[in-house]
Amino acid sequence: MGSGDNSEYFTTEHLDEDIGRRTVQGGAITAVAQVVKSLVEIGATIALARLLMPQDFGLVGMVVAVTGFLAMFKDLGLSMATIQRARIDHAQVSTLFWINLAFSVLIMVVTVALAPVIAWFFDEPRLIWITVGLAGAFVFSGLTVQHDALLRRQMRFGAIALVEVAALVLSLALAVWLAVDGWGYWALVARQVLAAGVAALGVWLACSWRPGLWSRQADVRSMLGFGGNLTGFNFVNYFARNLDDILIGRFYGAAPLGLYQKAYEVLMIPLKQINNPVSSVAIPALSRLRDDAPRYRAAYLRILEKVLLLTMPLGAYLVMTADWLVLVVLGEQWIEAGRIFAVLGVLAFSQPLGNSAGWLFITQDRTREMLYWGLVGSALAALSFVAGLPWGALGVAAAYAISGLLVRTPILLWYVGRRGPVSALDIYRTAAPYFATAAGVVGALVGLRHLCQGVEPLAGLVASLLVTIVVTLAVLGCIPSGRRALVDSVMLARKVTSKGKKP
Repeated sequence: MGSGDNSEYFTTEHLDEDIGRRTVQGGAITAVAQVVKSLVEIGATIALARLLMPQDFGLVGMVVAVTGFLAMFKDLGLSMATIQRARIDHAQVSTLFWINLAFSVLIMVVTVALAPVIAWFFDEPRLIWITVGLAGAFVFSGLTVQHDALLRRQMRFGAIALVEVAALVLSLALAVWLAVDGWGYWALVARQVLAAGVAALGVWLACSWRPGLWSRQADVRSMLGFGGNLTGFNFVNYFARNLDDILIGRFYGAAPLGLYQKAYEVLMIPLKQINNPVSSVAIPALSRLRDDAPRYRAAYLRILEKVLLLTMPLGAYLVMTADWLVLVVLGEQWIEAGRIFAVLGVLAFSQPLGNSAGWLFITQDRTREMLYWGLVGSALAALSFVAGLPWGALGVAAAYAISGLLVRTPILLWYVGRRGPVSALDIYRTAAPYFATAAGVVGALVGLRHLCQGVEPLAGLVASLLVTIVVTLAVLGCIPSGRRALVDSVMLARKVTSKGKKP
């Protein structure tokens, strides 16, 4: 293994000279990639939903609720430490690479050892070999952490997008092929393992840096502290977020869990296509601006504005068309997931705000505070799951979504805005026009559904989408800050399309 230090991956001064253009172009590249990924994922979801049974998804979901929790330790928060840190060197990143890989191997061994325990807990013997199969993905994932972080640190979003699209397309193609061939839930297992393997190969080809030997002299203590706090947050957050799956699976079985997970998965497809690429661009960009408070605040609010411009109307659309969406995307066998999907759609109004608070914690080096919030927020989420459990999967979904909007998010915004360049009031002022837009869309779609009773689901979805777009433009056009956001979005689009026309 080569040990050339490839110092160009460690310096970031050249990025500061044109951070705005790089952020816009990176966002555009990532957005296009997410559109491609979304289309592929939706197509595969439709195919797999018709080829597999809810129980197949539920079986794999039981294991993923546990293995996904263990997976956070392969990273240890060290990818963000590499991205966020102002200065790093070859010895530091090499040491972090070996730490990540060692923990990934350890997690694989622990996962295999836990297979009988997982099968016993859920009273489902088939989970033993499902767990063993999924364990193989951990080593591949451990190999990608620092290479992916270096690419993001350098804002090389084109290379990252190419790797992600390739991993998704190849893994989903394999899953569909196996499902057609009658492999059942093993199609879902193979998908995850191949996706991790392709991603590992891709980032090693895209990033020419190769790790050196472990160095005891490398100064990584502060990076480990940063990553430790972030891992602590992920630890408690993951436990709380997946407690719903565990409780539903334990008390109601695989079929209700499959309905719940599929509703959540379909909801997250469009939201992730917005939140994930923006986060991948926002964190490196804000990290470069953290010593310039006015520019930092302006950049954060501008990015948040664009996220809310998409997610707030989208949330209203998803809530009001849930039954049609489930029929069109998943088919009649999933009709019971429609009500769960509608209730979970409320998350579209709160989740983007919560995600953006994470940008502030990470880029301001406040991961200890992020950990403290994780303890409080996770406790509140867990309480909501328990409160809704007597009413089954629908009750759990309702309690989680509503408490997120009315309780957890307001507390989080107050906490993150107590200090730093961005206050909670800044966030509320930025978000207000988009809450108004969402309310307008809901009202318009209530009227549309009343007029279009008995319409075919696909026609209803198309009509609702057109109404959503028109109402969004109309409401924002009546609000000064909304008009500025629309104009700014058009200018950004022109800036992206004019790339290369100027020296």
